Amino acid sequence: MNDVLRRLPEWPVYIFGLLPAVRFLWLGMTGGLGVEPISALEHALGITALQFLIASLLVTPLRRYAGINLLKFRRALGLLGFIYVCLHLLTWLVLDMSMLWGQIVNDIIERPYITIGFMAFVPLVPLAATSTKKAIRRMGPRWQMLHRLAYVSVILGAVHFVMQEKLWTTESLIYLVATIGLVAMRLLWRRRRVVR
Repeated sequence: MNDVLRRLPEWPVYIFGLLPAVRFLWLGMTGGLGVEPISALEHALGITALQFLIASLLVTPLRRYAGINLLKFRRALGLLGFIYVCLHLLTWLVLDMSMLWGQIVNDIIERPYITIGFMAFVPLVPLAATSTKKAIRRMGPRWQMLHRLAYVSVILGAVHFVMQEKLWTTESLIYLVATIGLVAMRLLWRRRRVVR
C-alpha cells in the first residue's frame, strides 16, 4: 500500500481538497445554506480548515501506529487547511463585517473568541510562506522549529471553535480533545527522543 501511495502525485489532494469550497459556493448561490447563509458559510469553512489541519497532524501517528505513510501529502493537507482558514477569515471580513475596519479591529480586541481565532491565524502565515522546497532548504533546521507553530495554531483554532459555539457542543469538544491529544502525542515523542 505504501508503495502505491509513494507513487501518487500531490496535485489530486489539492483538487479534491478544494471541492468542499466549490460546494459551499454553490450552496451559497442557490440558497442551500439556510436562513443565515453568511454565518453558515463561515462555520463550514472554519470546520473544514480545522479538519485539514488535524489531518496534517494525523500523518505521523498513522505512519507510526498503522504503517500508512502519507508523509508526502502532509504539506498539501496543511496548505489546504491554511487556504480554508483564509477563506473563513475573508468571509468574515468581507461578507459579515463589510470591511468596516474600525469595527473589525474592535471585535478582534474585545471579543475573546475572535481574538483567539486571529491568534490562530497569524502563525499560519509564515508557515504557509515557508512551505516550499526552496524555503525548507534555505532555512535548514530552523524550518522545523518554525513549523512547530502549527501545534499552537491548531489548538487555538479548536479553542476558537468551542468559544464561538457559545454553548459547549459534543462536536466542538471532540475537535478540541483531538487537537490537544495529537499535539501532546507529538511533544511526548520529542521528549522521549531528547531523553534518549
